[in-house]
Order: sequence, then C-alpha cells, then structure tokens
Amino acid sequence: MRRSEFLRAVDAEFDGRASSLVNDLVLATLSGRTASQALDDGVPPREIWLALCAAADVPLERRHGAGRLEPRRG
Repeated sequence: MRRSEFLRAVDAEFDGRASSLVNDLVLATLSGRTASQALDDGVPPREIWLALCAAADVPLERRHGAGRLEPRRG
C-alpha cells in the first residue's frame, strides 16, 4: 500500500472523520503515535491502515485492498 492508497482508503472508510482520525487518534500499536506521525516516521502505510482499522473496529472484509484505484489482477 502506498501513502496515496492509504489516504484514499481512510477517506473512503471514514469520510468526514478521516482527517480527525489520522491526525488526532493515538494508536497504541504504533507506539503511541497518530497515523500522521507514523507516516512521517516512515512506518509502512499498510501497517498504519491495519492499526487504524483495528482501533476503529472496521470489519475485516473492508481492510484488504482498500485505497487501490483498480483491483489487483490475479
């Protein structure tokens, strides 16, 4: 997952709460950092996405492949 895919996935999943969650929600699984801080620190966007999903109770079926413009080809 690229940074741009991460940002698209967050916008799609959380809509109006996206900015607040990325900038304000402290994630214990990311060493007490926000998603924004973790991105700036070089944490892989996929790891941040999964941590954010877990904290926000996003169902498993909506966590995989999110943010991609086109589905992966088999």
